[in-house]
Amino acid sequence: MNSNIPHRPGAADAPASGTLPSGDDPDVWFLAENTDLSPRQARELIREHGHDRDKLLEIARTMKAEG
Repeated sequence: MNSNIPHRPGAADAPASGTLPSGDDPDVWFLAENTDLSPRQARELIREHGHDRDKLLEIARTMKAEG
């Protein structure tokens, strides 16, 4: 098991190198790569709703539809 990856749902999809753009949380990277959210928007969404990637993706899709 890669000790650089946090124990969160979906965290295994984080880059194996252990380095992320701008030192971001793996979930910030995941949301920015898989949605139209900016890293800043992704960080805010995680801060408000936690690290459940399924929930975050659902919310991000709603934001995209509204925006």
